[in-house]
Amino acid sequence: MSWHPRYRSSKFRNVYGKAASKEKCYDCVPITHSVHDNHFCAVNPNFIAVVTECVGGGAFLVIPIKQTGKLDPHYPRVCGHKGNVLDIKWNPFNDFVIASCSEDSTVKIWDIPNQLLKRNITSPKKELLGHAGRVILIEWHPTADNILFSSGYDYKIMIWNLDVKEAVISKPVKILDAHADVVLSMSFNTDGSLLATACRDRKIRVIDPRAGAVLQEASYKSHRVNKVLFLGNMKKLFSTGTSRWNNRQIALWDQNDLSVPLLEEDLDGSSGLLFPIYDSDTHMLYVVGKGDGNIRYYEISPEKPYLNYLMEYRSHLPQKGIG
Repeated sequence: MSWHPRYRSSKFRNVYGKAASKEKCYDCVPITHSVHDNHFCAVNPNFIAVVTECVGGGAFLVIPIKQTGKLDPHYPRVCGHKGNVLDIKWNPFNDFVIASCSEDSTVKIWDIPNQLLKRNITSPKKELLGHAGRVILIEWHPTADNILFSSGYDYKIMIWNLDVKEAVISKPVKILDAHADVVLSMSFNTDGSLLATACRDRKIRVIDPRAGAVLQEASYKSHRVNKVLFLGNMKKLFSTGTSRWNNRQIALWDQNDLSVPLLEEDLDGSSGLLFPIYDSDTHMLYVVGKGDGNIRYYEISPEKPYLNYLMEYRSHLPQKGIG
């Protein structure tokens, strides 16, 4: 019997990207010059939020999605932090609520009006005080409304319940104290029962946030992780990082066994951080490199080889971030 190689057919094999026309872009947006390796923009069906340059504190812009074109240099901002804003995330249950965290050790929750901003927003809806250093990451719980996770330079992940009357909340409902260094990335599985983290100690952890217990821990020496991402309900994790030779690298993991990756692949020798974004509806994964001019597309499948390279979008302009 003759052997024939098996090729997997993909309905996305001809997918491609196209830059929007200038009329549909947001022009003259004063994007932050902060070199912190994090998202500085966030998008929901109504708004795009972008961390901006600000003298004497931190601020970000909230622009209606349909308001494209040149931005007024005096366009109102959301400003109330005393230090640089390091992360912003929209509430998945309310398109008019956004959270921000900052070098000033605080997390703030903001109400965004339905109509166009006419003046700066300086008073947050809630202020969360508890971290002992700069707060660099925030994530909303995907299934429990008004539950927010934050992580900072104190190595702690704090869980906050915002469904209280107080405007200033000084005590989180729970503290996850499972890391020996700064947490670089956080990601929930679909129902929020598991939290994956990437830490500066080069380890990936899968945590039960209710019990505060570490269920799995990876310390694979040939993959120095920077970002980690749950891939929907696939029961798999995707991570980006660098190899021992400092090549940019991607890896795929079984969430129930982090001893060895299912797949490990070196991409190139560039230095920009790789940001992964997953679309659970199409099972497509986008890998974006900071400072790169290309975006790689992959399709995730439940069977081997699991990760199927499709194509990439190329531009002559380097990207600073993705949202």
